[in-house]
Amino acid sequence: MKHTGKATGRDTAMTIVDQIQQRVRKLPVTSQVEVLDFAEYLLSKIDREMAGSEDEAWRDLSLTSAMRGMEDEQMPEYTTNDLKTKFS
Repeated sequence: MKHTGKATGRDTAMTIVDQIQQRVRKLPVTSQVEVLDFAEYLLSKIDREMAGSEDEAWRDLSLTSAMRGMEDEQMPEYTTNDLKTKFS
């Protein structure tokens, strides 16, 4: 039976965790290990996504802090004569 995400009378009496436990208990041990591996994979995926979001937020904050007060500064104009090495 596939869970549709909609609450039914049966869903309200039994939580999703209870439903998972009930079904996992019926599986052979090798299949239970697969379920455990998959749950651990999902948790690590969530951890990576959260870490990525946090890293991105810190990068944005760092760049914003570094550039603070420079918005009105005039940028120097460089020409090819200012280059030390030219690439073709």
